[in-house]
Parts: sequence; C-alpha cells; structure tokens
Amino acid sequence: MSLAVRVIPCLDVDAGRVVKGVNFTGLRDAGDPVELARRYDLAGADELVFLDITASSGDRETTYDVVRRTADEVFIPLTVGGGVRSVEDFDRLLRAGADKVSLSTASVQRPDLVSEASRVFGSQCVVLSVDTRRCAEATDSGFEVTTHGGRQGTGIDTVAWVRQCVDRGAGEILLNSMDADGTREGFDLDLIALVRNAVDVPVIASGGAGSVDHFVPAVAAGADAVLAASVFHFGTVTIAEVKDALSLAGYPVRPADAEVA
Repeated sequence: MSLAVRVIPCLDVDAGRVVKGVNFTGLRDAGDPVELARRYDLAGADELVFLDITASSGDRETTYDVVRRTADEVFIPLTVGGGVRSVEDFDRLLRAGADKVSLSTASVQRPDLVSEASRVFGSQCVVLSVDTRRCAEATDSGFEVTTHGGRQGTGIDTVAWVRQCVDRGAGEILLNSMDADGTREGFDLDLIALVRNAVDVPVIASGGAGSVDHFVPAVAAGADAVLAASVFHFGTVTIAEVKDALSLAGYPVRPADAEVA
C-alpha cells in the first residue's frame, strides 16, 4: 500500500448539532459541528464526513449554513451527505464548501443520479454511502442495502450494488455496517473484505469502532480509510492514537499533530 491510510471523524448532524446513538437511535448531543471540525483539523484528521441524519426539508438551510461555517474553519477535505436528491443539491453543497457529496437513499431510489452527478462534477466528488446489514436469506453476499438511515430494507445485494454504482461513476464507497454502528464492538471485517474485493475505488470502513485496537484490522481487511464518530467525540480514542497504531502495523499515515485539549 503506497497511499496513506486516512483517519476520518464523522459528524452526524441533526438540526445543527452533532449527535450520536446506537444504530441511529437513542441520539445524544455530542457538540457543535463547527467547533468539533476545527478541533479535528488541528488534531490531524485527514478528512471530515458531515451527515445530516434527519435531512428534513425544514432543516436544509440550517445544514447549508453549518457546511459553510465548517468549510471556513477547516483545511482538510469535507464530505457532506444527507437529503441529497438531485444534481442541484450537489451543486449547492459544493458551492457551500463541500469537497465531495455523499449519496445514500436517493441513489437507491434513482440510480441514474450517480451517473448524472459523476458526469457533471467528476467521479472524485461522488461518494456512495451504503448503510448495509446482514441478511443471509435475501442476498447472495449475505448483506442487504438499507435506506432512510438504516430503517428500511431493500432486498438489494450490497456487493452487486456497489459494483453497479462504481460502474455508474461513484468514486468512493462509504461502507457503514448497520449491525455494528454505535456498538463499539469493532468493524465488520467480513463486509469490508467482500466490498474491497468487488471494486477498485477507495473504501471507507464505518460502524463499530470502540477502541484503538479495532482500526488496524479494518485496514488489514481492505479499508483505505477508517471512520468513527462517538469514540472521537467523547474522547475514548484520539486521532493520534489511531495513526500511531496504524504506523506501528506498517501502514503509511499522514502524521497527526498533538491532540488539542
């Protein structure tokens, strides 16, 4: 592996505040997104992912405002998703300061949106966010794509879906295990390996990080980047600790600055 492994905090935002729960339920406040973004940038995060997890129409302007203010404060790539339904939404988020835009539910409802966005903005701007869960009886791979924040099953095979969307122009996969999300029991290594073997674009592993020991196995399974939320937000693990563990395991990382108190 020649490219540095990226360590990415995720800001799940509801009505302008960062929140975190288990399997997207039981949400609790984790802070101001702009302040957290600033701290993670200073602490050596490689990128930030900003997800509007409710994406109600009434909060959309609030979301654009938070994206603008966050982009003004950080100097690392910012991926934004949640409620993106059109090329026009892509355009507004990119103009607000996002570097990449994440598609989830809308890509399932209208797969052509992946192709359209890729043609207009380039595949490097299109991140396919896949909320997936184990479903052995319904799919060949044993994993099913879900929508609406993991609340609705689709019967769509996860591996076949990521292949289709990469063919349509998705430039990166944000792979979130709904079974592991918020549990702090570790990433789903089987899921990561399956998707890594299916596509040749970068794969971001998400869902389940609970200790510094969980990150190296995710990269060993095939992740190009590792994403976490609550363990970073609540101080269980630091960016520097994750990068130290990856470096000790022989993976290249961008050096992290000292953690900011």
